[in-house]
Amino acid sequence: MRSHTLAAVVAAASLTGLCAPQVFAAASDTSQDQTSQDQAFLVQVHQGNLAEIAAGKDAGTHATTACVKDVGRTLVRDHTKLDASVRKLAAETNTTLPTQPTAAQQKQLKAVQAEAGGSAYDAAWLKAQDAAHRKTLVVIDKEISQGRNSGVVAAARSARPVVAMHLDMVRDGVCDTNPAHHGGHTH
Repeated sequence: MRSHTLAAVVAAASLTGLCAPQVFAAASDTSQDQTSQDQAFLVQVHQGNLAEIAAGKDAGTHATTACVKDVGRTLVRDHTKLDASVRKLAAETNTTLPTQPTAAQQKQLKAVQAEAGGSAYDAAWLKAQDAAHRKTLVVIDKEISQGRNSGVVAAARSARPVVAMHLDMVRDGVCDTNPAHHGGHTH
């Protein structure tokens, strides 16, 4: 049975129209070989989504600028949609997903929260998001080149532009809710 699923990430990925199901739909054939790479990708993307949702919500509470609050809302919206698809694909591929972000992701959010109450929070939040989205692109690119399950690989390909767009929104710690200003950088 072929089912339509998934948009992976992560992170990535925080975009309005790009989170539509048709953009991220990927046919998944669970009879295909699935490597530990495919499973690791789904786990990492899920944890990244959980971390981005938490960070986005936190920005809504603690950010001092409208731009950071707007980007935070975008992350919550997009990563929530992405994670629903990741969970569906994980179920189809018998991949067990953790229930929370990694310890390192949780520690990073706590470090950012320690700056709450001033502009240092916004700077720390943007820097953390820049690093997280750069790492997510590495994970996505690895899945694209090494994954064996066509549904998971297709999901990675679909998620990449979303994560790249999120990176453009926070690139080098500068908040920009109109990332087209960056000329579409993806690395």
